[in-house]
Amino acid sequence: MRSRQKREIHITAKKFDFTPDTITLKKGEPVVLVLSSQDRKHGFNLRAFGIRADVNPGEVRTSSFHSQQTGRFTFSCDVFCGEGHEDMTGTMVVTE
Repeated sequence: MRSRQKREIHITAKKFDFTPDTITLKKGEPVVLVLSSQDRKHGFNLRAFGIRADVNPGEVRTSSFHSQQTGRFTFSCDVFCGEGHEDMTGTMVVTE
């Protein structure tokens, strides 16, 4: 059985949002998140999948995982980045 190729999903952080802010995956799909920042240090926290990273401008961070459960999961910036920080969230949607 051949292993499936990992899908790369590029996520860019900037005050005060993530682009894209909604990502849809299939359950079991192998994924690599490619994280970058356009302006300052941000955090990326997708607690449901145990993913946590500091995202610094000029750097790229990657994180691999398989989505093993279906549902809607919130990711957020967990490094204070100014007023509006609390609204810096996104949604990972995992379907069957």
